Amino acid sequence: MRPVLLVAAQRTSTALLLARAAARRGLETYTLTGPHTLAALTGRPVHWYGGPLTADRVAGPAGLGLLEPPDDWLVRLPREFTARRIELTTLARAWTLPRPAFVKPPGDKSFPAAVYADGSRLPRTGERLGPDTPVLVGEVVHFAAEYRLFLLDRAVAAGSRYAVHGVLDVAPLAGERYERQVRRFAGRLLAAAGDLLPSAVTVDVGLLREPGTGRGRWAVVEANMPWFSHSYAAPPDAVLDVVLRAAGPLGRVSPADRPFLRPERPERPERSVGRE
Repeated sequence: MRPVLLVAAQRTSTALLLARAAARRGLETYTLTGPHTLAALTGRPVHWYGGPLTADRVAGPAGLGLLEPPDDWLVRLPREFTARRIELTTLARAWTLPRPAFVKPPGDKSFPAAVYADGSRLPRTGERLGPDTPVLVGEVVHFAAEYRLFLLDRAVAAGSRYAVHGVLDVAPLAGERYERQVRRFAGRLLAAAGDLLPSAVTVDVGLLREPGTGRGRWAVVEANMPWFSHSYAAPPDAVLDVVLRAAGPLGRVSPADRPFLRPERPERPERSVGRE
Protein backbone atom coordinates (compact mmCIF):
# COMPACT_ATOMS: atom_id res chain seq x y z
CA MET A 1 0.00 0.00 0.00
CA ARG A 2 1.09 3.58 -0.67
CA PRO A 3 3.09 4.93 2.29
CA VAL A 4 1.95 8.02 4.17
CA LEU A 5 3.64 11.00 5.79
CA LEU A 6 1.43 12.03 8.71
CA VAL A 7 2.02 15.57 9.98
CA ALA A 8 0.69 17.47 12.97
CA ALA A 9 -2.23 19.87 12.60
CA GLN A 10 0.06 22.75 13.57
CA ARG A 11 1.88 23.00 10.26
CA THR A 12 5.40 24.37 10.12
CA SER A 13 7.65 25.44 7.27
CA THR A 14 9.58 22.19 7.63
CA ALA A 15 6.39 20.11 7.45
CA LEU A 16 5.41 21.89 4.23
CA LEU A 17 8.84 21.29 2.68
CA LEU A 18 8.79 17.64 3.70
CA ALA A 19 5.28 17.21 2.27
CA ARG A 20 6.48 18.48 -1.11
CA ALA A 21 9.52 16.20 -0.97
CA ALA A 22 7.26 13.29 -0.04
CA ALA A 23 4.97 13.97 -3.01
CA ARG A 24 7.95 13.90 -5.35
CA ARG A 25 8.67 10.33 -4.34
CA GLY A 26 5.11 9.05 -4.27
CA LEU A 27 4.13 9.41 -0.61
CA GLU A 28 0.78 10.88 0.37
CA THR A 29 0.70 13.48 3.14
CA TYR A 30 -2.12 13.51 5.68
CA THR A 31 -2.68 16.17 8.33
CA LEU A 32 -3.72 14.81 11.71
CA THR A 33 -7.06 16.45 12.50
CA GLY A 34 -8.60 13.81 14.76
CA PRO A 35 -9.17 10.09 15.36
CA HIS A 36 -10.81 9.77 11.95
CA THR A 37 -7.45 10.54 10.32
CA LEU A 38 -5.85 7.53 11.98
CA ALA A 39 -8.85 5.37 11.16
CA ALA A 40 -8.47 6.25 7.47
CA LEU A 41 -4.83 5.12 7.56
CA THR A 42 -5.44 1.69 9.09
CA GLY A 43 -3.18 -0.89 7.51
CA ARG A 44 -1.01 1.62 5.64
CA PRO A 45 2.71 2.22 6.37
CA VAL A 46 2.81 5.54 8.24
CA HIS A 47 5.70 7.94 8.91
CA TRP A 48 5.45 10.89 11.28
CA TYR A 49 6.61 14.49 11.46
CA GLY A 50 5.41 16.57 14.40
CA GLY A 51 5.63 17.14 18.13
CA PRO A 52 6.55 14.41 20.60
CA LEU A 53 3.46 14.80 22.78
CA THR A 54 1.12 14.20 19.86
CA ALA A 55 3.45 11.43 18.67
CA ASP A 56 2.95 9.67 22.01
CA ARG A 57 -0.79 9.63 21.36
CA VAL A 58 -0.67 8.40 17.77
CA ALA A 59 2.31 6.01 17.85
CA GLY A 60 0.25 3.02 19.00
CA PRO A 61 -2.75 3.44 16.66
CA ALA A 62 -0.49 4.31 13.71
CA GLY A 63 2.00 1.51 14.42
CA LEU A 64 4.92 3.93 14.63
CA GLY A 65 8.45 3.19 15.76
CA LEU A 66 9.92 6.52 16.90
CA LEU A 67 13.68 6.74 17.27
CA GLU A 68 15.27 9.22 19.66
CA PRO A 69 18.73 9.78 21.16
CA PRO A 70 19.20 8.59 24.75
CA ASP A 71 18.62 11.20 27.47
CA ASP A 72 22.18 10.71 28.73
CA TRP A 73 23.95 10.82 25.37
CA LEU A 74 25.63 14.17 25.97
CA VAL A 75 26.74 13.07 29.44
CA ARG A 76 28.32 9.91 28.05
CA LEU A 77 30.28 11.72 25.36
CA PRO A 78 34.03 12.19 25.92
CA ARG A 79 34.81 15.73 27.08
CA GLU A 80 36.67 16.40 23.82
CA PHE A 81 33.29 16.48 22.06
CA THR A 82 31.33 18.54 24.61
CA ALA A 83 34.04 20.98 25.80
CA ARG A 84 31.97 21.74 28.91
CA ARG A 85 30.51 20.16 32.04
CA ILE A 86 27.10 18.55 31.50
CA GLU A 87 25.01 16.60 34.02
CA LEU A 88 21.79 14.62 33.65
CA THR A 89 19.74 15.19 36.76
CA THR A 90 16.17 15.85 37.90
CA LEU A 91 14.17 19.03 37.87
CA ALA A 92 14.00 18.86 41.69
CA ARG A 93 17.80 18.99 41.92
CA ALA A 94 18.00 21.70 39.27
CA TRP A 95 15.70 23.87 41.40
CA THR A 96 18.52 24.12 43.93
CA LEU A 97 21.13 25.47 41.48
CA PRO A 98 22.80 28.52 43.04
CA ARG A 99 24.44 29.79 39.83
CA PRO A 100 23.61 30.41 36.15
CA ALA A 101 23.35 27.26 34.06
CA PHE A 102 22.01 26.12 30.72
CA VAL A 103 19.08 23.80 31.46
CA LYS A 104 16.96 21.81 29.03
CA PRO A 105 14.73 18.74 28.96
CA PRO A 106 16.55 16.02 27.00
CA GLY A 107 13.95 15.55 24.30
CA ASP A 108 10.33 16.58 24.66
CA LYS A 109 10.68 20.39 24.99
CA SER A 110 8.41 20.45 28.04
CA PHE A 111 9.96 23.80 29.00
CA PRO A 112 12.26 26.25 27.17
CA ALA A 113 15.93 25.33 26.87
CA ALA A 114 17.77 28.41 28.11
CA VAL A 115 20.34 29.89 30.45
CA TYR A 116 18.66 30.31 33.85
CA ALA A 117 20.14 32.71 36.41
CA ASP A 118 19.60 30.08 39.13
CA GLY A 119 17.32 27.17 39.95
CA SER A 120 14.54 29.38 41.26
CA ARG A 121 13.90 30.63 37.71
CA LEU A 122 13.08 27.15 36.43
CA PRO A 123 9.43 26.10 35.98
CA ARG A 124 7.84 24.45 39.01
CA THR A 125 5.67 21.35 39.21
CA GLY A 126 2.79 21.53 36.76
CA GLU A 127 0.56 19.41 34.59
CA ARG A 128 3.47 18.25 32.43
CA LEU A 129 6.32 18.62 34.90
CA GLY A 130 7.27 16.96 38.15
CA PRO A 131 10.24 16.78 40.50
CA ASP A 132 11.51 13.63 38.75
CA THR A 133 11.45 15.18 35.26
CA PRO A 134 14.90 14.54 33.73
CA VAL A 135 16.90 17.63 32.76
CA LEU A 136 20.32 18.33 31.35
CA VAL A 137 22.32 20.96 33.20
CA GLY A 138 25.30 22.39 31.38
CA GLU A 139 28.02 24.93 31.92
CA VAL A 140 27.21 28.27 30.27
CA VAL A 141 29.23 28.68 27.06
CA HIS A 142 29.05 30.88 23.96
CA PHE A 143 28.74 29.37 20.51
CA ALA A 144 29.95 31.64 17.72
CA ALA A 145 28.11 29.57 15.11
CA GLU A 146 25.73 26.60 15.31
CA TYR A 147 24.83 23.94 12.75
CA ARG A 148 22.12 21.30 12.49
CA LEU A 149 23.18 17.95 11.01
CA PHE A 150 20.74 15.27 9.89
CA LEU A 151 22.62 12.00 10.25
CA LEU A 152 21.77 8.73 8.53
CA ASP A 153 23.79 5.54 8.97
CA ARG A 154 26.62 7.45 10.68
CA ALA A 155 27.03 9.97 7.88
CA VAL A 156 25.88 13.56 7.33
CA ALA A 157 22.86 13.35 5.03
CA ALA A 158 21.97 17.06 5.24
CA GLY A 159 22.95 20.12 7.20
CA SER A 160 22.35 23.81 7.78
CA ARG A 161 23.71 26.69 9.80
CA TYR A 162 20.99 28.00 12.07
CA ALA A 163 22.57 30.57 14.41
CA VAL A 164 25.48 32.99 14.71
CA HIS A 165 26.34 34.26 18.20
CA GLY A 166 23.03 32.90 19.46
CA VAL A 167 20.92 34.77 16.89
CA LEU A 168 18.95 32.93 14.20
CA ASP A 169 21.03 33.16 11.01
CA VAL A 170 20.19 30.43 8.50
CA ALA A 171 22.41 29.32 5.61
CA PRO A 172 22.95 26.06 3.70
CA LEU A 173 25.86 23.97 4.95
CA ALA A 174 27.05 23.41 1.39
CA GLY A 175 29.55 26.16 0.61
CA GLU A 176 29.35 27.73 4.09
CA ARG A 177 32.69 29.01 5.41
CA TYR A 178 32.98 26.31 8.10
CA GLU A 179 31.54 23.41 6.09
CA ARG A 180 34.78 21.42 5.99
CA GLN A 181 35.41 21.88 9.71
CA VAL A 182 31.82 20.90 10.56
CA ARG A 183 32.04 17.74 8.47
CA ARG A 184 35.47 16.86 9.87
CA PHE A 185 34.22 17.24 13.45
CA ALA A 186 31.09 15.22 12.68
CA GLY A 187 33.26 12.45 11.23
CA ARG A 188 35.37 12.27 14.39
CA LEU A 189 32.26 12.32 16.56
CA LEU A 190 30.56 9.51 14.68
CA ALA A 191 33.72 7.40 14.63
CA ALA A 192 34.01 7.71 18.41
CA ALA A 193 30.37 7.67 19.52
CA GLY A 194 28.20 6.70 16.57
CA ASP A 195 27.05 3.52 18.27
CA LEU A 196 25.52 5.62 21.07
CA LEU A 197 22.95 7.03 18.63
CA PRO A 198 20.17 5.59 16.45
CA SER A 199 20.81 5.25 12.72
CA ALA A 200 18.72 8.37 12.03
CA VAL A 201 19.18 11.35 14.32
CA THR A 202 19.69 15.10 14.41
CA VAL A 203 22.83 16.48 16.04
CA ASP A 204 23.60 20.16 16.52
CA VAL A 205 27.24 21.22 16.68
CA GLY A 206 28.85 24.58 17.22
CA LEU A 207 32.04 26.59 17.28
CA LEU A 208 33.02 27.68 20.78
CA ARG A 209 35.19 30.76 21.14
CA GLU A 210 37.75 30.49 23.94
CA PRO A 211 37.67 33.75 25.93
CA GLY A 212 40.72 35.93 25.53
CA THR A 213 42.40 33.74 22.91
CA GLY A 214 40.42 34.24 19.72
CA ARG A 215 40.72 30.51 19.11
CA GLY A 216 37.78 28.29 18.37
CA ARG A 217 36.84 24.77 19.37
CA TRP A 218 34.12 22.54 17.93
CA ALA A 219 31.65 20.92 20.30
CA VAL A 220 28.31 19.15 20.33
CA VAL A 221 25.35 21.36 21.25
CA GLU A 222 22.70 18.64 21.57
CA ALA A 223 20.99 15.73 19.83
CA ASN A 224 17.32 15.60 18.84
CA MET A 225 14.67 13.55 17.07
CA PRO A 226 14.62 14.24 13.30
CA TRP A 227 10.83 13.94 13.32
CA PHE A 228 10.63 17.13 15.40
CA SER A 229 13.61 19.07 14.08
CA HIS A 230 13.46 22.21 11.97
CA SER A 231 15.30 21.70 8.68
CA TYR A 232 16.35 25.36 8.33
CA ALA A 233 18.27 25.52 5.00
CA ALA A 234 19.03 21.80 4.73
CA PRO A 235 17.87 20.11 1.49
CA PRO A 236 14.33 18.79 2.15
CA ASP A 237 14.75 15.59 0.13
CA ALA A 238 17.77 14.55 2.19
CA VAL A 239 16.06 15.57 5.43
CA LEU A 240 13.07 13.45 4.46
CA ASP A 241 15.31 10.38 4.15
CA VAL A 242 16.32 10.82 7.79
CA VAL A 243 12.77 11.52 9.00
CA LEU A 244 11.36 8.45 7.24
CA ARG A 245 13.92 6.22 8.97
CA ALA A 246 13.48 7.88 12.37
CA ALA A 247 9.67 7.74 12.44
CA GLY A 248 8.17 4.91 10.44
CA PRO A 249 6.47 1.54 10.82
CA LEU A 250 7.47 -0.22 14.02
CA GLY A 251 7.89 -3.53 12.19
CA ARG A 252 10.61 -2.05 10.00
CA VAL A 253 12.83 -0.88 12.86
CA SER A 254 16.14 -2.74 12.71
CA PRO A 255 17.42 -4.73 15.71
CA ALA A 256 20.26 -2.22 16.09
CA ASP A 257 17.77 0.66 16.39
CA ARG A 258 15.33 -1.01 18.78
CA PRO A 259 17.20 0.17 21.92
CA PHE A 260 16.54 3.73 20.71
CA LEU A 261 12.76 3.41 20.39
CA ARG A 262 10.85 6.08 22.26
CA PRO A 263 9.07 4.37 25.17
CA GLU A 264 5.36 4.68 25.72
CA ARG A 265 4.43 7.73 27.76
CA PRO A 266 1.16 8.74 29.42
CA GLU A 267 -0.97 11.16 27.43
CA ARG A 268 -0.34 14.85 28.05
CA PRO A 269 -1.70 17.97 26.38
CA GLU A 270 0.51 19.21 23.54
CA ARG A 271 2.19 22.60 23.55
CA SER A 272 5.09 23.59 21.35
CA VAL A 273 7.89 25.33 23.23
CA GLY A 274 11.01 26.86 21.75
CA ARG A 275 12.67 25.93 18.49
CA GLU A 276 11.62 22.83 16.62
